[in-house]
Amino acid sequence: MEPAPLSSLQEEGEGEPAAAAGEDSSAFSAATVPPRPATHSHSLHKYAPLDWPAYLDEERRVAIPDTDDVFNVYTAGSEGPVVFCLHGGGYSGLSFALAASHMKDKARVVAMDLRGHGKSTTSNDLDLSIETLTNDVIAVIRTMYGASPPAIILVGHSMGGSVAVHVAARKEIRNLHGLVVIDVVEGTAMASLVHMQKILSNRAQHFPSIEKAIEWSVKGGPLRNIESARVSIPSTLKYDESRECYTYRTPLEQTEKYWKGWYEGLSDKFLSCPVQKILLLAGTDRLDRALTIGQMQGKFQMVVVRHTGHAIQEDVPEEFASHILNFISRNKIGPNGVEIPGLIKKWGH
Repeated sequence: MEPAPLSSLQEEGEGEPAAAAGEDSSAFSAATVPPRPATHSHSLHKYAPLDWPAYLDEERRVAIPDTDDVFNVYTAGSEGPVVFCLHGGGYSGLSFALAASHMKDKARVVAMDLRGHGKSTTSNDLDLSIETLTNDVIAVIRTMYGASPPAIILVGHSMGGSVAVHVAARKEIRNLHGLVVIDVVEGTAMASLVHMQKILSNRAQHFPSIEKAIEWSVKGGPLRNIESARVSIPSTLKYDESRECYTYRTPLEQTEKYWKGWYEGLSDKFLSCPVQKILLLAGTDRLDRALTIGQMQGKFQMVVVRHTGHAIQEDVPEEFASHILNFISRNKIGPNGVEIPGLIKKWGH
């Protein structure tokens, strides 16, 4: 859920409705959106769910001490720094499954289901305030790694990008060395919020089968990659017994009071984070004033990924993975920190 490219409103189930809402310069405009995959209703087997173990190694339940909160976490890889991935609103950790399969030989990928998403369970699944989401991520990292974590690169898509920025800005994660934000910019995101309820109401709401939900996600929804949709979409659904159909696991329309908090002040906070930063954008070069100045001053790297929708990590997972691995290599981030011949530096120590 969230705005378009430099927005975050193009979350689970947006797409063309955003353009109708007046965001013709977004990455979802007719001029920039690539053709959707050819689909044929007579071959629903092509939309059959795919199991995540083909792409990831393990699934863990991370129970937070002294709470009722248990977060579902997927992991892949056993060497290199940790690439800790946070999905957008309405998505799940499996949004990074295909990308993880391309990174796990050189990095340890961790993708968690945020509060109210996927298989995570909490005392209040509707509390999607930026403060709560930020606290959740810090708690999961501390529970998984204790006081001496390996080198960590935070990666966040859309709403998850905002969470990643807030986590980094808190300066509470020891050994944090990088921040990757995927397709969200404060200016566009804030402007898009007025259209969010309409975008959510215009998406398909109920599906007779998981296959139909996957089919819709690539024919009328937010995704362009059928394989990724077959892995990730099932985890974004729940079965409605009363209607005898599938609907969304996360009722984003009930979380409106938190939306503004996700993006307000995001650009300045992003620029203030004392780690190496990269902003990946989907087919647009529109930055707000703060980011434009910051980029001119060399405070972060920006990459525009063409021929993709809002979910860059799902639509072009191999290209996305290469950007992450190049970021790690360029900044010499090893399993324990920045590796300079004869010296190991750990930020936050």
